[in-house]
Amino acid sequence: MVTADMAEEVDALTIGRRIRQLRAARGMTLEQLAAAIDRAPSQVSMIETGKREPKLTQLQAIARALDTTIDQLLAEGPLDERAAMEIAVERAMKGQTFQALGIAPFRIAKTVPDEALQALLALHGEIDRLRDERAATPEEARRANVELRHLMRSQDNHFADLEKKAAEILAAVRHPGGPLTQRSASDIAAHLGFTLHYAPDLPQSTRSVADLAHGRLYLSSRVPGKGDARAAVLQALSSRILGHAEPRSYAEFLRQRVETNYLTGALLMPEEHLVPVLKDAKERRAISIEDLRDAYSVSYETAAHRFTNLATRHLDIPVHFLKVHESGTITKAYENDDVNFPTDRLGSIEGQMCCRRWTSRVVFEEEDRFNPYYQYTDTGNGTYWCTARVEPSSEGLHSVSVGVRFDDTKWFIGRDTPNRGVSKHSVEVCCRRAPADLEQRWRERSWPNVRTPRTLLATLPTGAFPGVDTTDVYEFLEAHAPKEAAASATR
Repeated sequence: MVTADMAEEVDALTIGRRIRQLRAARGMTLEQLAAAIDRAPSQVSMIETGKREPKLTQLQAIARALDTTIDQLLAEGPLDERAAMEIAVERAMKGQTFQALGIAPFRIAKTVPDEALQALLALHGEIDRLRDERAATPEEARRANVELRHLMRSQDNHFADLEKKAAEILAAVRHPGGPLTQRSASDIAAHLGFTLHYAPDLPQSTRSVADLAHGRLYLSSRVPGKGDARAAVLQALSSRILGHAEPRSYAEFLRQRVETNYLTGALLMPEEHLVPVLKDAKERRAISIEDLRDAYSVSYETAAHRFTNLATRHLDIPVHFLKVHESGTITKAYENDDVNFPTDRLGSIEGQMCCRRWTSRVVFEEEDRFNPYYQYTDTGNGTYWCTARVEPSSEGLHSVSVGVRFDDTKWFIGRDTPNRGVSKHSVEVCCRRAPADLEQRWRERSWPNVRTPRTLLATLPTGAFPGVDTTDVYEFLEAHAPKEAAASATR
């Protein structure tokens, strides 16, 4: 026996399509069926198109009029392949994908070829697949990060093509060598056909916005006190220099960010000038990340990154780099010196907890934030020396550290530090468990309320540029476009 609950479980589109097909098969018009069940033709039309879900009494009346059973009307599948395609297209038109593309639902007439319906369904499926691919889950993001780090390690974090590109740009603006000035950064923008514009209402989800149609580069006029105006300009221009297209996946987006940051560093600290400086420092056994930072007027993190780009290739010194949040979470990592950092099952270092006995964590306990902190750390894989510094960011304090194997410490300032540590985090329990006496006292007598990171449970932001509100960007460009250009565009 058919119940009202059973009727509600059946898809209204399928029911409507079955009614229409049975009516057509019996040679009945819409008006004739409407008269047979004492309803207006418009009401029957809404039932057949799935816009109205029929009541059980209406279904019984329709079944009698069509000389069939109500069970036949409530069967789950459509009557034929054409009906199945029509129902699938109608469902797609009601979904988020069609709505996001601005495609208004339309009536599927009998004259629409089967091939057209098949093409619509194939396009809909591909769009959904690409959208899902771009909505990287944390696991997919970590996997992409691991693959990129393997690539960086395979070439000692040195990208010769990007170094060459930086040299070409610097030569084009006749940069005399040495640290890049703010004027030279403006010259690079002009060379690429851009004028610089600073706006107080730059979309919060962006660092800059390029108006490619009018050659205008917008940056925030609210540059933080410790911000580097040159870096902001160069990061915005680097994607143009490299000819980046809209990323098709999170892995491509990540790769583009690495290339952009690398090229920015190569422009700020040109290889041709920096390598002799580093070789001279090695000769004097006086390599110092702080000296590089001060000589080129860049952030400590930029100086540290740039050192890792050139240290192995030009100085024959394997290195490692860590950026650690004050919570202890590793946010960036690079290594080609066999240091054994903690990883997850995918091999990802980022997102893992840094050992509290490692230099990158110990430095947070130091009161002296003016001078760098140095430490030797014994590990299950040998002894390493690190130099670290704490820097503020919009997301709290971070430590940035660069380290080398014990045998390479002789080339660095700070090698005479008395600071020592022991970390077996990556191969033993080490600090991952509390001391036995503390655990015994408190394990059954405590209950922390965990602050769960949002990205632990959610996928990363969707879109070609994750986290960017494109509506904000387009509205911003519309508001700031040159008036005469905007007027001609509407003609």
